Amino acid sequence: MKVTRTTAPAAPTGGKAARATDGFSLGPSESAAAPAASTASASTSGVSDVSALMALQGVEGPLEKRRRAVKRGAGLLDRLDEMKMALLSGEADAATLDRLARTLREERPDDGDAGLNAVLDQIDLRASVELAKAELRRGGG
Repeated sequence: MKVTRTTAPAAPTGGKAARATDGFSLGPSESAAAPAASTASASTSGVSDVSALMALQGVEGPLEKRRRAVKRGAGLLDRLDEMKMALLSGEADAATLDRLARTLREERPDDGDAGLNAVLDQIDLRASVELAKAELRRGGG
């Protein structure tokens, strides 16, 4: 025989139903439906809590913006280095230029740091110049 408790001890309801839930029960009774209803309402409030948390995660802080800006700048420098190596080896191809152009078109977050923005402006300018020179070589060659 299984002994179960149907309600929490801190929630007496009074009357006949209180006597049935204060003691032991041999199986589910009519009052067993009440905890199930409260569980269902608790699970829907959990969903709204998760959606609020997801909305907060979508908001970028200044450190996250800075990290993304630095990552984009490093990616541009890597693409410029790839292009330099391809030109030196005589194997410059359109794929290298496409990767550089794609990285340059990525959104650049503004983190408010004037020094970082100045460096990123210089990297963007260098990448744009290299793309323009490659276009001239393709068109003139």
